Amino acid sequence: MHIRPFNLADEAAVISLWQICGLTRPWNDPRLDIVRKLTVQPELFLVGEMDGMVVASVMAGYDGHRGWVNYLGVAPEQRGRGFARALMIRVEELLTARGCPKLNLQVRQDNEVALGFYAAIGYGQDAALSLGKRLIQD
Repeated sequence: MHIRPFNLADEAAVISLWQICGLTRPWNDPRLDIVRKLTVQPELFLVGEMDGMVVASVMAGYDGHRGWVNYLGVAPEQRGRGFARALMIRVEELLTARGCPKLNLQVRQDNEVALGFYAAIGYGQDAALSLGKRLIQD
């Protein structure tokens, strides 16, 4: 798998990947999420490509205090090959190079596969609750 920055020609393939991976939600417009990301640290929006096809993606950011990861997904038929791990290693390298001291991410409580994956690569549950407030309705 070749890891590279997202480009606009990837939009349909990335959204399809997110949908197949169950990462989209009715209240989030994935096209708007992409547009918004491309205005802030677009170099931290990565895709994994094989034979000209997008098979994985990850969206990362650094706010000066913490790094964040969203939309990590690997095509179901490509899972188990280390692609998610490779994307996370690359994100960690990019964030470390920016001086990021800690990386945070959110996983839905019932996503046992994702929780197991993150535990296997060294992530643990923080003693914090995730709170949110919708500011713009998609």
